[in-house]
Amino acid sequence: MRRLMIAAMESGGGKTTVTCALLSLLRKQGIPVQAFKCGPDYIDPMYHTRILGRPGHNLDLFLQGERGVLQTLDRSGSSFALMEGAMGLFDGVGGTEQASSYALAALTDTPVLLVVTPKGSALTLAAQIQGLQGFRKPDMLAGLFLNRCKPSLAAYLAPILKRETGLDVVGCLPPMEAAALPSRHLGLVTAGEIDHLSKRFEEVAEQLQQTLSAETLLALSADAPLPTFQPIASTKKATPIAVARDEAFCFYYQESLDALERSGAELRFFSPLHDSRLPGGIGGLYLGGGYPELYAEGLSDNAAMRSAIGDAVSSGLPTIAECGGFLYLQKTLQNESNRAFPMAGVFPGEGFATGRLQRFGYLHLCPEEDSMLFRAGEQIPAHEFHYWDSTENGTSILCEKPLSRRRWRCGYTSPTLYAAFPHLHLGGELPLAQRFVNAARTYLEALCTD
Repeated sequence: MRRLMIAAMESGGGKTTVTCALLSLLRKQGIPVQAFKCGPDYIDPMYHTRILGRPGHNLDLFLQGERGVLQTLDRSGSSFALMEGAMGLFDGVGGTEQASSYALAALTDTPVLLVVTPKGSALTLAAQIQGLQGFRKPDMLAGLFLNRCKPSLAAYLAPILKRETGLDVVGCLPPMEAAALPSRHLGLVTAGEIDHLSKRFEEVAEQLQQTLSAETLLALSADAPLPTFQPIASTKKATPIAVARDEAFCFYYQESLDALERSGAELRFFSPLHDSRLPGGIGGLYLGGGYPELYAEGLSDNAAMRSAIGDAVSSGLPTIAECGGFLYLQKTLQNESNRAFPMAGVFPGEGFATGRLQRFGYLHLCPEEDSMLFRAGEQIPAHEFHYWDSTENGTSILCEKPLSRRRWRCGYTSPTLYAAFPHLHLGGELPLAQRFVNAARTYLEALCTD
């Protein structure tokens, strides 16, 4: 597998724009490529998916561990992996490079194409790049890409940067309206909200063709072997699990969904916003994250679905409800105008806007009792990223920040439930997907017995 990472010095440095443009260019030239997002971001893979017409994946060393990351790469079956970095190149857990884009590049022996924006600097820009080159060993930088930079300026800067850093400027992208991506409180708006996204990036790719070729990307990429893993297939009859997926609930790791299917689940997608009832014959329910606060009124107006989900969860249907899904199970939820709407009412809390990030970043869940997903004494990697909070967050799980060791309690767990703000990755080192499917299968078997 050839592989190349697109990284930058900071968040907002143009990684997603450049990655999507490159994906569009590669697709246009008939080169099979699989896109990956470094870290826990849900939204960027949606853009990758729209551009390529195939699911984007995440590679997260904290949530998946080294083996999980390597398995995800192996299972993709692609001949060329294009990875989009997260934040700045070295930014990882708690002010370290742990689980950073650099750590992933070093683990997988992946060259890095650094996206930089000149912003009125030349030799100073070279000094910054030199700082990155010498900051950690091995140096993974293989080339430079100048974003929001006119070709005339790129032609002036390229020999300066080459002289000082030894790196070639392999391409540039001038400021373009088609390349501008709007944002909101959790980052970029979702890909589904942007009209004609693929067409827009085809326009960007046409511009990019004037300064960069697919052959250049292939020449930069590494082709060293990676470990391979034997596929594991379930021999039991598929267990139906309902997965909420619509405008309000769209934050899922593709590898989590794949892990459920490998564990024997049959995923049945439905919409809490538009459908009036749950899919029939299900043994489990997965309510992922998303933007329920933006659709609070519509979710509330769908009283039939609210009642169906509330009754099912309260009656013991095995359920995962994380972040946005957790807010949906509260008594009420505020929208952006701070107006509260009734939700499913499984829990007594009221979801409200805080105006700032809450408990942001990686954490470990440290369960003290066995439950549907967890076993006492385990340390489960998780991630939080939300501006809304609840008046009742639950107390079932002890949470701990890595490195700082800051602790708090959260969530609701039982033999049939995980409901809390922290997002889980079901394709990591612990068999969370298998445990969920097992609980769903047991639930259905009990119904048949009755």
